[in-house]
Amino acid sequence: MARIVGGIGASHSPTIGFAKDTGKQNDPAWKPIFDGFHAIRGWVHAKKIDVIFMIYNDHITSFFLDHYSAFVLGIDDRYVAADEGGGPRDVAPAMGHLGLSQHIGMSLVADEFDMSFFQGKPVDHGFLSPLSMLGDERGPWPGQVVPLQVGVLQLPVPTAKRMWKLGQALRRAIESYPEDLNVAIMATGGLSHQVHGERAGFLNEAWDNEFLDLLEKAPEQLVNMRIAEYAAKGGMEGAEVIMWLIMRGALSDRVNLAHKQTYAPSVTNIATLVFEDLGGEPDAAALAAHRQHIGHELEGAGALQGTYPFTHARSHANLRINRFLHALTRPEHRARFVNDFEALATEHGLSEEEKDLIRHRKWIEMIRRGVIFFVLEKMAAVLGVPNPAVYAAFRGETLEQFLATRKLPITYSVAGGSKARNMS
Repeated sequence: MARIVGGIGASHSPTIGFAKDTGKQNDPAWKPIFDGFHAIRGWVHAKKIDVIFMIYNDHITSFFLDHYSAFVLGIDDRYVAADEGGGPRDVAPAMGHLGLSQHIGMSLVADEFDMSFFQGKPVDHGFLSPLSMLGDERGPWPGQVVPLQVGVLQLPVPTAKRMWKLGQALRRAIESYPEDLNVAIMATGGLSHQVHGERAGFLNEAWDNEFLDLLEKAPEQLVNMRIAEYAAKGGMEGAEVIMWLIMRGALSDRVNLAHKQTYAPSVTNIATLVFEDLGGEPDAAALAAHRQHIGHELEGAGALQGTYPFTHARSHANLRINRFLHALTRPEHRARFVNDFEALATEHGLSEEEKDLIRHRKWIEMIRRGVIFFVLEKMAAVLGVPNPAVYAAFRGETLEQFLATRKLPITYSVAGGSKARNMS
């Protein structure tokens, strides 16, 4: 059984990553930053933490305003540094825990949180500034991560109460995972700061100290505060500290404060914090019931003949080929797919097996492997193949045989313009 050992709070200012990358460890102006993270690193090693559940917000780097979600869970096995404008940081990728992330995703959705999921995306300073500080001179921290990206930059954002409830659901998710793991919940962001407008540079250290004290002893007071109150007290961007309530909500009512430090050298009051969880062992029957609850909606779907539920595991294992076929929505990719397939497939890193599946139009084999139908219909449109011909291939029939089973023998496609007219 996975167990939550404790919670970590840490600022994620780019100041932190910059200090590490430029070797400021012994500079008196920068040293307090390193001292705070040294305490976190020591605790993580002493408690033999296997996985850190990492709560952060992206800074309009990998998650842009054209599709901005409230809660986005990482379900990948590797998270590389993003390019935020001046080139990516030279840091080792963080390694994801596939099994735990997929389990948490299933659990949170079962508990009625409308999650989004990401893979194949780089992570910016919101994630890497604090995480990269857990490594030492021997290399990066060797554990694994599960990232949760929270959309707190474009309003409206989830309430403080919603963050708290997510934390409570997260505890159920982690404790019901059967593998023996020591897990820490790490919330990042804050403390007080504002980085836009005439109020840029705002700090409120008195509020920061109050916030940390309430987080430890009376978090319910923070849960009932409005976003506007957080912004007034800690700056508009400083309101991101509501993410810390996910961490606190995942812990027991009683915690032991193992470390706390703040340091406000410039624009952000940089904090490091460690709570040790003092809760007892969860009820075994309750965990078993929750596992059944998680699987209830899909129970039996995988046993339906000729049916291949598109799970996170299938999605992750086949991201490359699905991404390649999804790119057929771009005209330049379509043109090369038709006229220069071999070179294009090689450039995109497709394996020989994947190339063969596409090259020989092995429709059912691609479905069985984990290619989602909705990129196959894009491929069919490019090739001038109507959807019913693909359905027929799935069933081992000719198009005529399949159409004979329909009320009307019609063909159609997702293609547009002349491509559609040519198939009518």
